[in-house]
Amino acid sequence: MKTILLIEDDTALRENTAELLELSDYNVTTAPNGKIGIAKAKEEKPDIIVCDIMMPEIDGYGVLEALSYDKSTNHIPFIFLSAKTEHKEIRKGMDMGADDYLTKPFDEEELISAIESRLAKAQLLANIIVEESKDKNDHDEDELRNLHELKNFFDDHGEISKHKKGELIYKEGDHSNKIYLILKGIVKSHKMDENGKELITALYKEDDFLGFTSFVDNTPYQESATAVEETELAGVSKSDLKNILEKSKNISLELMELLSDNLSEIKEQLLQMAYSSVRKKTAQTILQFAQVLNKKPEESIKISRNDLASVAGIATESLIRTLSSFKKDGLIEIEGRNIKIVDLSRLQLVE
Repeated sequence: MKTILLIEDDTALRENTAELLELSDYNVTTAPNGKIGIAKAKEEKPDIIVCDIMMPEIDGYGVLEALSYDKSTNHIPFIFLSAKTEHKEIRKGMDMGADDYLTKPFDEEELISAIESRLAKAQLLANIIVEESKDKNDHDEDELRNLHELKNFFDDHGEISKHKKGELIYKEGDHSNKIYLILKGIVKSHKMDENGKELITALYKEDDFLGFTSFVDNTPYQESATAVEETELAGVSKSDLKNILEKSKNISLELMELLSDNLSEIKEQLLQMAYSSVRKKTAQTILQFAQVLNKKPEESIKISRNDLASVAGIATESLIRTLSSFKKDGLIEIEGRNIKIVDLSRLQLVE
């Protein structure tokens, strides 16, 4: 049963109108003036308010204004009752936000019709708000908010592929339709120079993205990627990732920052390869592999000499001679293919 708040200072009219509305199956509460009406509206939150304009203490305009400033009551449909029929008075009430305007004397059918139509409109608007809120919540739930959630999306929805140590993941010149997240393992990206020598351009570890070229499908890979150890990847199509980035400005910015950092690291590596001594290149490459492989100084690094030389940008023979020199100087220990950092601080200071 809907509740109507009737605010009317004329006692006879208030009682008669209340009885008429109760006979029409409405729950009616009344107030003899605007001040009491405001208090009852805020306390009882009626479904609709029918209010006279000319009243002592606070008139109908004051009631509407007070309730419109309160978030708990500004949505309640409001119908004015008045003997005034001047256009400017009607316009003033409607401009203030009244939903309807009935002039006295009014008949029963006119009043009931006005109330029913305003209640129906309020219900329709409420339903729309609920649906919009539901759609927004569904959209918010679907929309990823940060890079961490993007990685979870790869993990939950990406196509899983597993690669053995030394297995090629993709080859330079292949069409690129997917971006990968490394779930487990280490991956190297590499190119062949004009002399057929392999150059490792980057190392990727668990939780790194792999395979960025362009968001245009079938763009050729500019380098190859190979598993350095047993590796597991989650692949997502470029079109799906593009849709995610279009919906989330925050993820786009975080991803741009991540890729910018990667470029800075690659530039630093290239500068090292171009201008550092063989000893410094070798030392920095050992430290780089230790970091990527997440090894502590006392733990052995198992990596091929060719990969070490490729990352350092030096000949394998030069690398082997330098490793022997480091071993004699007490910087590292070598057991077969395993390298263990013995003196981290001195290795970091190698020039």
